[in-house]
Amino acid sequence: MSAQRVAVVTGGSAGLGRAIVRELADRGWDVAILARGEDGLAGAVSDVQSRGRRALAVPTDVADSAAVDAAAARVEAELGPIDAWINNAMVGVFGEFLNTDPADFERAMQVNFFGFVNGTRAALARMTARDRGTVVQVGSALAHRGIPLQAAYCSAKNAITGFTESIVTELLHNKSKVTVSQVDMPAMNTVQFNWVRSQLPDHPQPVEPIFQPEICAAIVVDTAEKPRRRVWVGSSTVLTIIGNRFGSRILDVYLARTGYSGQQAPDVTEPMLADNLYEPTPGDQGARGAFDDKAKSTSVQMWAIRNRPAAYTAAAAFATTAGVLAVTALASLGRRATK
Repeated sequence: MSAQRVAVVTGGSAGLGRAIVRELADRGWDVAILARGEDGLAGAVSDVQSRGRRALAVPTDVADSAAVDAAAARVEAELGPIDAWINNAMVGVFGEFLNTDPADFERAMQVNFFGFVNGTRAALARMTARDRGTVVQVGSALAHRGIPLQAAYCSAKNAITGFTESIVTELLHNKSKVTVSQVDMPAMNTVQFNWVRSQLPDHPQPVEPIFQPEICAAIVVDTAEKPRRRVWVGSSTVLTIIGNRFGSRILDVYLARTGYSGQQAPDVTEPMLADNLYEPTPGDQGARGAFDDKAKSTSVQMWAIRNRPAAYTAAAAFATTAGVLAVTALASLGRRATK
């Protein structure tokens, strides 16, 4: 990787993307931000520049493949070769599938899935020629387990998983040094839940437990700097993925009972923002949403994946101690039995 590192973040003007932009700049990266809203883009540029790094805002609808490729060309012309491309942009449609306008569903898929396809294509077209670079797909626990009221989002995240697996195998076949990672996220306290297009009677909310976007952003940047094929963020993500593999029917029933109320917050009375499905929402909304009082800043699982050597050492020490105690207990029982 070059001494002057360049990253692209799609959807970097708000929510998790904004937190990723800040984290990258804190670690010395120059950052290009691809998003639609001019106010959020300006805020993200200011965040990067205040940290002493170069920033470039490129107004882009990631659903437009030609626009994404043109944005990548501009980034390389103005900032230099792209070292990391982070696909993160998303829009939301909350409501039952049969009540969702087909055009809204398709628009969500265009952004949430084809936006990742377009970003990956633009990145790989440049990275494979140099035989270096990394792409990070921001996935979700919902890539592995669909829930009610979010059929479009769950479909897109599931499709990203299959798409990424195909790309990884092609890169391996061609013996490329370019890497593609997928980082699956838990529920986060982001502005997403203030500007989704929603049919719900109450304010949308992420399914608890909820995490602050900054800790999740740190793990995304960890992955960009030290690529790993898959990263599951948060114990809730791990339990969701593994639980669905072994008890999908149980989860069907459980989510049918709890998935509606669990995604609504009747106690949140602040009005929703204008949705951003087709047009950007005015204003600079930053990274966090309306659930600071419920959101966690870390977890044991998150600490462990960020500190793997220490976690492995602790696990080995625990296993060794447990083994010694077990042997001691068995020996004691043996002595008593011979008396």
